[in-house]
Amino acid sequence: MKSLPVLDLAVIAIYLVSMILVGFYFSRKNRSSEQFTKAAGSIPGWAIGLSIYATFLSSNTFLGVPGKAFGSNWNNFVFSLAMPLAAWIASKYFVPFYRRTGEVSAYTHLEKRFGPWARTYAVGCFLLTQLARMGSIFFGIALSLQALTGYSMQSIMIVVGTCIIIYTVLGGIEAVIWTEVVQAVVKTLGAFLILYLIVKNIPGGAGKIIEIGRADHKFSLGSLSPNLKESTFWVVLFYGFFINLNNFGIDQNYVQRYHTATTSRQASRSLWICVVCYLPVSLLFFIIGSSLYAYYQVNPQLIESVKHQVAIERLPLQATAATVKATMDGLLPADYGDKIMPHFMVNEIPTGLAGLIISAIMSAAMSTISSGMNSSATVFSVDIYKRYINPAMNEKQLMKLLYISTAVFGLMGMATGILMIGIKSILDIWWQLSGIFSGGMLGLFLLGMISRKTGNAEALTATCIGVLVILWMTFSAALPQDFDFLRNMLHSNMIVVIGTLTIFLSGLVLTGFKRRVAAE
Repeated sequence: MKSLPVLDLAVIAIYLVSMILVGFYFSRKNRSSEQFTKAAGSIPGWAIGLSIYATFLSSNTFLGVPGKAFGSNWNNFVFSLAMPLAAWIASKYFVPFYRRTGEVSAYTHLEKRFGPWARTYAVGCFLLTQLARMGSIFFGIALSLQALTGYSMQSIMIVVGTCIIIYTVLGGIEAVIWTEVVQAVVKTLGAFLILYLIVKNIPGGAGKIIEIGRADHKFSLGSLSPNLKESTFWVVLFYGFFINLNNFGIDQNYVQRYHTATTSRQASRSLWICVVCYLPVSLLFFIIGSSLYAYYQVNPQLIESVKHQVAIERLPLQATAATVKATMDGLLPADYGDKIMPHFMVNEIPTGLAGLIISAIMSAAMSTISSGMNSSATVFSVDIYKRYINPAMNEKQLMKLLYISTAVFGLMGMATGILMIGIKSILDIWWQLSGIFSGGMLGLFLLGMISRKTGNAEALTATCIGVLVILWMTFSAALPQDFDFLRNMLHSNMIVVIGTLTIFLSGLVLTGFKRRVAAE
């Protein structure tokens, strides 16, 4: 891969410096924890909506979605189709609930409902989810910039991560939201520019893309068969509904934004702005992936350098040329899908425009990481440190803790990204990890909100059952062949679905049993 010209590097540098300056600008307002975590409830709904949309549209979308569409089809777009129902439920029930409580943490009320264990459990799951999310996004941005600049992935993560930490620590949630508004526009325009350049460079244009896509079944949304063992339409739909409900309903990233809105109506409105923006733009990224597939089908010689890079990464340093060639011949499109977008950008995008598009990809990463850092720091400070370590801390101490913990979570996310180097698909690893860590949280929240009769003992027992089920579904594949009958046969995306339903339904059954015993 060739390196970026100086002009493109200058564009990227200007973008990074601009983000840091935004942090300095908003740092003047951060005189209290209320301002740092809630922006004093002063943000309009449209800005919050674009901020939520920007968080959804991460580098996992920018690189992972085209990579999946390149390697397979549009099956994962079904995830986006599940968003409207999840948004409706969240806007009708969850948003008003959080606005009434006034608690900046999404998990404080769990202690009031079930006890300290419930709050601590949810916080632990959330923080693990955030580390997985930030790590996968750090990895995604490093993957693209490595191909474009030639710098190591570790160095890229450190430079980009340092910029994110600076403006997030200085500016708080207000800096996060307003930078995300800008980032939402930048990355959306970047996506349209990429699609235009791909179509422009294919002889026959859009017609040729459709022809190749139809021939190779690239536009399929997946099988409609009731098969839960594979990534069918229904598996992704179920997964999408539960994950989106988890995001909109109980994820601190989004709950914290509801508190920054001027009114409850504005907070609910922000969800629909996100859905209206994300649905068509997520489809755009699948179109980009299919278009890239058509482009490299028309120009198969251009893909050889990508295959060679993947083969080299998979083999030991002493591998012979024949071994490398054999490995290259055995690669499938799914094996190098995540590297296609960076390859196209560095080889086909004109000087100057490449810097703008890379800035768009960086903005996709930075928006999600910065919100993850801020929300993780808020939850840690309120739900762990202030709750268990120093309940009597004053405002000055709390602000210092928020600054330090924001930086620490940024560093931890960076370290997680470095550990992910070498994975096959960004989107796959993120979906699997989020399903594992989020599986138990949503079930507990639903149990607390829907079943008013469920007490502490029933909720704790149901959560333990659910966690055991999630662990079994996740790790049973490692069982010896003699215990093959004990392995989970369902697709990994079903973990969050089964985990949530197990906790919720177990809680209802245990509550009903307790009431029956009491009545006798």
